Amino acid sequence: MLLAIDKKRDNNFLYQQIYEGIKNKILEGRLKAGEKLPSKRTLAEQLDLSVNSVSYAYGQLLAEGYIYSKERKGYFVENITKFNSRGSNENKFPAELKEELLNKSGWLSLSHMTADISNFPFKEWMKCQQKVVQNHKAELADIEHPQGPYILRETICRMISLSRGAVCEPEQIVISSGTQLLIQQLMALQNKGAVFAMENPGYARIRNLVSSMQFEVRPVSLDQHGIDMKEIHSSKADIVYVTPSHQFPTGKIMPISRRIDLLNWASQSQNRYIIEDDYDSEFKYETDHIPSLQSLDRNQRVIYMGTFSKTMLPGLRISYMLLPPALLKEYRRRYSDAMQNGNSIMLFALHYFIESGEYARHVKRMNHRYESKRKLLIKELHKRINDRIHIENVPAGLHFLASVKTSKSYNEIEESSLQNKLELYTMRRFMLKPDWNKPKQIDLVIGFANIIEEKIPEAADRFARIFV
Repeated sequence: MLLAIDKKRDNNFLYQQIYEGIKNKILEGRLKAGEKLPSKRTLAEQLDLSVNSVSYAYGQLLAEGYIYSKERKGYFVENITKFNSRGSNENKFPAELKEELLNKSGWLSLSHMTADISNFPFKEWMKCQQKVVQNHKAELADIEHPQGPYILRETICRMISLSRGAVCEPEQIVISSGTQLLIQQLMALQNKGAVFAMENPGYARIRNLVSSMQFEVRPVSLDQHGIDMKEIHSSKADIVYVTPSHQFPTGKIMPISRRIDLLNWASQSQNRYIIEDDYDSEFKYETDHIPSLQSLDRNQRVIYMGTFSKTMLPGLRISYMLLPPALLKEYRRRYSDAMQNGNSIMLFALHYFIESGEYARHVKRMNHRYESKRKLLIKELHKRINDRIHIENVPAGLHFLASVKTSKSYNEIEESSLQNKLELYTMRRFMLKPDWNKPKQIDLVIGFANIIEEKIPEAADRFARIFV
């Protein structure tokens, strides 16, 4: 057979060498279709190996269809279809698709997308997972309900009823791996001609997702109270996506008068809905929490969305939406065969984490921690470029909007932030229409969740250098 076997390698790999050697000879045409292979004992003697090694190799080749056997006659080479080959570079991976591991050494982050996990109660979280294994073996062995475990939906429903004033039943909750997947499912229920309106500036990932589904997306400007109602009325929108408790990314809080205006707009047509993304409403400083838009809804026009990515771990990827009954009926009709895409252990663990009070205690701790970081960062930024920076000091969420007077362009600021190893995002990232540019001013969305307090002065120094 002229097989090159390296006997110095672990014995477990000897059969793989035989398997690879014969397979390659077949694919290269050096072993012809119908050609008889040596018996297992003969090949073992030729290679000075055990019969078991040859037997394992023949067994694998037989299972994959490279060879076939005839009773009492032995093993033969199968008639293998030849590969089409168009060129030597056909299997070469494109250079533009290669990824480079980003070296974060020396970097500081003012990103709005992160969370502080240094104080996360991992020990208690692991105990909740252990409870799942002890108490839910039957559920873990089965396929979960498409909307998620009822016990968790019941827990979430109770939680948002108390904290956000939501009016709901557990049956209305749909749990998924992230808000984007929920939006995708929701939009798949709409007529293809439906018009989707959203705040500008706003969450570009949602705009890109909905546009990719071939829906018309109409950006709507903001005024001092939030989304502009005149533009909403003229947009002929069927669905409006808003972040009323802490507008993303400007941080504006929508007052009660504008909330009622928006609800009245939705009530004027049976097919109009408002998506309320309550993405970081748990973090409110100096004042009490603001009731959700859904809690004011009298006509079941609001689709409420929440997430645990901001309050717990960004990588946890557990989000949920609260559907009005009419949409719930359509959702169940459309997704009756859908598979729940969340991790069952994590979902049940979240139930125990909330029920035990650990979740509420963690959010309360983080509220104090984030408020301290926010105040310190604002103070340090003012200290360095006080006469040139204006901060929208809205006491909520995990980011704020800052405007800096400068003659530099967005390109120059973004390039300088890379050179200074400061993760920083300008308003350009969130512009849904290219009309946000203001002369001699750069707007930035500054997050403070993932930077430790001791590093805030250094981050402010780097920030100031960017605008020199």
